[in-house]
Amino acid sequence: MTDSAPGRFAISRATLDDWRVVTGWAGDEGWNPGLGDAPSFFAQDPEGFFIGRLDDDPVSAISVVNYGDSYAFLGFYLVRPDQRGHGFGLATWQAALAHADGRTVGLDGVPAQQGNYRRSGFTWKHGTQRFVGPLPSNGVPDRHVRPVEAAGLRALMAYDSACLPADRPRFLESWLAAPGHRALARIVDGRLTGYGVIRPGRDAPRVGPLFADTRADAEALLDALAAEADGTPVAMDVPETNTEAVALAEARGMKPTFDTARMYTGPIRAYAEERVFGVTSLELG
Repeated sequence: MTDSAPGRFAISRATLDDWRVVTGWAGDEGWNPGLGDAPSFFAQDPEGFFIGRLDDDPVSAISVVNYGDSYAFLGFYLVRPDQRGHGFGLATWQAALAHADGRTVGLDGVPAQQGNYRRSGFTWKHGTQRFVGPLPSNGVPDRHVRPVEAAGLRALMAYDSACLPADRPRFLESWLAAPGHRALARIVDGRLTGYGVIRPGRDAPRVGPLFADTRADAEALLDALAAEADGTPVAMDVPETNTEAVALAEARGMKPTFDTARMYTGPIRAYAEERVFGVTSLELG
């Protein structure tokens, strides 16, 4: 820190009330945070959220959420605009990364920070584009799309785990049942072929995750989820490695609005990347 920032700076673990402040900062950055995300985020790892205070006034934040013994995800790396340039962000970053305790760490980095992440040991894996737009009806509702309860929690957790570098049962159970979240599954001949969730966001409803076996499965789910938005634009973060996912978003008239990069500090568990049509959350992976 420089001498131009008077006062006492201290880093501590954040509470849910703290995170409402941080979510406001994320909204001011144009990240369109989900309105009710925090309780599900904390359900996965309540010790993984950090806040820096200057004379008890919140000025910086970061999350490093652990998934099992080998994987963690970093998000919400923020410094209040009027307190940038004093080293508060770096100090908070260093304190929080210790929480990963040797795990491979992933993140979704905005372009302005990707160089800093590389210098901190992160390696680029793929780009992600946020697509936004209204989704007009694509015809008759698909009879195979049903509320996720029809699939059963065990089947959903198994499907979810196959689409990620780590298991996340605590998060998923909370995410599916969170207020304002609408979760749908596609079940064909008794077999789960995908599921998706839409939730309220600060600037637009957000779709995430959207995991599906095929583009047809994903499109049926996306149309059903979009019906919940009643014609308003929705946002979805699409990994560029899934060309079918990009093609689907473009075909439905959605437009890319900004890019991030998925980056990792080390090896990760293999997963079905071709099933990931929409990322759950840029903040938690």
